[in-house]
Amino acid sequence: MSTLSVEMLAAAPAGPITSAGHAQLGIAVLVGIAAIVLLITRLKLHAFLALTIGSLVLGAVAGAPLDKVIASFTTGLGATVAGVGVLIALGAVLGKLLADSGGADQIVDTILARAGGRAMPWAMVLIAGIIGLPLFFEVGIVLLIPVVLLVAKRGGHSLMRIGIPALAGLSVMHGLVPPHPGPLAAIDAIGANLGVTLALGVLVAVPTAVIAGPLFSRYAARWVDITPPEKLIPQRPSEELERRPGFVATVATVMLPVVLMLAKALVDIVVDDPKDHVQRVTDVIGSPLVALLAAVLVGMVTLGRAAGFAKERLATTVEKSLVPIAGILLIVGAGGGFKQTLIDVGVGQMILDFSRDWSVPALLLAWLIAVGIRLATGSATVATISAAGLVAPLAADMSTAHVALLVLAVGGGSLFFSHVNDAGFWMVKEYFGMDVVQTIKTWSLMETVISVVSLGFVMLLSLVL
Repeated sequence: MSTLSVEMLAAAPAGPITSAGHAQLGIAVLVGIAAIVLLITRLKLHAFLALTIGSLVLGAVAGAPLDKVIASFTTGLGATVAGVGVLIALGAVLGKLLADSGGADQIVDTILARAGGRAMPWAMVLIAGIIGLPLFFEVGIVLLIPVVLLVAKRGGHSLMRIGIPALAGLSVMHGLVPPHPGPLAAIDAIGANLGVTLALGVLVAVPTAVIAGPLFSRYAARWVDITPPEKLIPQRPSEELERRPGFVATVATVMLPVVLMLAKALVDIVVDDPKDHVQRVTDVIGSPLVALLAAVLVGMVTLGRAAGFAKERLATTVEKSLVPIAGILLIVGAGGGFKQTLIDVGVGQMILDFSRDWSVPALLLAWLIAVGIRLATGSATVATISAAGLVAPLAADMSTAHVALLVLAVGGGSLFFSHVNDAGFWMVKEYFGMDVVQTIKTWSLMETVISVVSLGFVMLLSLVL
């Protein structure tokens, strides 16, 4: 079981807070999700407020006492923030160091200097995959899209041929690979092993990114042929720096938390003795908090100091990195509160009861639930957290590997068909200078390819493992 889930399981109420029947619970779920959708899409309410109100609506329709609903929501919110809040903060600091020091540009420039012509789409998906490990999706877009526009303009490449691979690399990492908030929260809710999920997530992410990136971009470039909008090609800020960190040091810093967490997973599998000294050491250094903290501390030297940052500049970078994640933490926390409310009113048990009668595999069921919530709310993170809460009971009798695959099925479903209720849809549309139809033909279909292909690989792995 993931150590992230201990606090939530300990704090969760012992049983359902309502004795409503399945029909009433089903209606409550639909009304609660509909309330969230309307509040986000129609009234443009912040997702944190919409999730909070939706949780209260869910409990009220389910017939649960409102004081119990409030207790469930706050318990879930607190447990989720306690479990993933520090990790999100550390990821934000590492991402800010990567951007401000010029380390991200160093990775981009080094790889692009060795790639050209037909290799360029493959180089872009590689860059996005590396950059996307520690960065939030929105930050990755802001960081990479200007580079995409510059590469397309200077190299005379089709914007879609270069841009889709970059977007695919970012999106796949965002949906399938921890330490991104969605996968972390799903691991926390379902009780999966983080190291195993990370290893299988990378195994699924690589071929998925290839298919949805370089391969799909060939068709996207035929359907939508546009040139980079001149007004959206900015100067790269790191050109003002006197020096930048080296390529090897930058990549090593980005990969450090991944290596530490994978090492923990491998030792746990090979040694499998809690009293073994090596396993105890790797359990500590491979824990998400220590692994990301180590990367941040190392990054202050390999990225910050290498770029000539003084102590004051490093302190300013850390401070600025934490401000933008306040909204993310609140949304993730409220999603955890909504998830806990779903569980405590008995929806999780209802899903489990239904699944016994359905001839739908658990992994496919998890994917379908995440798809429905994604289409309704437009948020991959909300879809991941909510769907993970609904399918968590299905993990009770699963092996460690299959529990990890359940997390990946949820993550894949959360990426399905981004459309007008997704902020990422509008970011891509504006950066590429496309209209709504063009954005659907490219970005929305790319997200759908990622979702469906990742499910296919998850199902194949379930047959092997």
